Amino acid sequence: MPSEIQACTPRPLHPNGFNPNSVLPYGCQIEHIRSAMERFLDFIGFVNVQLRRKKTERLESFLMPANFSSIVGEFMTMTIPKFCPTIVKNNHHNGHPDLLPKGVFPGDCAQHATEGIEVKASRYIKSWQGHNPENVFLMVFCFDSNRPTDIVGGIAPRPFAFAATLGALLDKSDWKYAGRSATSRRTPTASVMKSGLLKMQENWIYSDPGLADSLVVKE
Repeated sequence: MPSEIQACTPRPLHPNGFNPNSVLPYGCQIEHIRSAMERFLDFIGFVNVQLRRKKTERLESFLMPANFSSIVGEFMTMTIPKFCPTIVKNNHHNGHPDLLPKGVFPGDCAQHATEGIEVKASRYIKSWQGHNPENVFLMVFCFDSNRPTDIVGGIAPRPFAFAATLGALLDKSDWKYAGRSATSRRTPTASVMKSGLLKMQENWIYSDPGLADSLVVKE
């Protein structure tokens, strides 16, 4: 069982975990995704080692789960274009999707477009959410890590690990819109349905054997 010190070092990517048959858009290649994932592992390992030296909990152990997932997703959005020369980060604040084909939009900036890649990160292996049903290529980085409640719950430390990366072109019929009532203050959401999940599973990009099956399944 890993100690807190050992948990500061993330689990390396499985050497045979990438699918050479996965189809990625806009010139993106498997090696670009691999390099970005490795860069995040370097980042989270460095940060957690430094926090440990200051007697502070690991990043994933004190950030709210949604905030930590956002960091993973934003890091991947920032980093993939460093390795893939044909895509760029969407320069529009809260623009959709997160990544755009380079040079297609003025200033590489789009408030809303169907061309591009939407990036998400999640501790769950299904039922990912967005704000609206979209026609878009969705790429989800599924990961395993501790969370703040683990300390109270007595759950043992474990290193951050990428469990799976899935991606596919979805259309609006692959989403279920939840909406909200007139009196609700909840943010409207849409969830990827089984049809979308199957598309993404069939075009899986990375899988850590055994670890992906152990992820929490969110119904």
